[in-house]
Amino acid sequence: MHPLHKFIYCPSCGAKAFKERNKKAKQCSICGFAYYFNPSAAVACFIKNSKDELLLVRRAKEPAKETLDLPGGFTNSFETAEESVCREVREETGLLINRCRYLFSLPNIYPYMGFDVHTLDLFFECIIDDFDGLKASDDASEIIILPVKDLPLEDFGLESIRKAVSLYKLRLH
Repeated sequence: MHPLHKFIYCPSCGAKAFKERNKKAKQCSICGFAYYFNPSAAVACFIKNSKDELLLVRRAKEPAKETLDLPGGFTNSFETAEESVCREVREETGLLINRCRYLFSLPNIYPYMGFDVHTLDLFFECIIDDFDGLKASDDASEIIILPVKDLPLEDFGLESIRKAVSLYKLRLH
């Protein structure tokens, strides 16, 4: 199925003439406007303390509500990935981080309100001293601290996060 199958009307002229051009684009047969479908950027952060414990959150919303997750989310327009990590971590946990390092990326499909959002998930790592004074908010219903070696892969509800946690654990050993 074409990633833009739900898009029927041209976003430029409004005509009901938005047709598949190729596997990643649609084009209006009236005004000629072409839209190329590209992934949205999203970030997630492995936040580890000096005891080799990882800060996790429990998802407060669908998709995968109530499952484990890494703090993170979609990048905003005109925001760097690093700025997104800092903002998302602060929104979900109250933790102020000012330095993180890029680790790797994974393609993902994030189901949102009946639409598959293709994302490129960018994973970062941040090392901090302790997890004192954190509070779950925004998209997080709970903060969970677990030793990295004990991370239960099956409790992570989003496939991309599960893959990332698996890769992260492999890199540490």
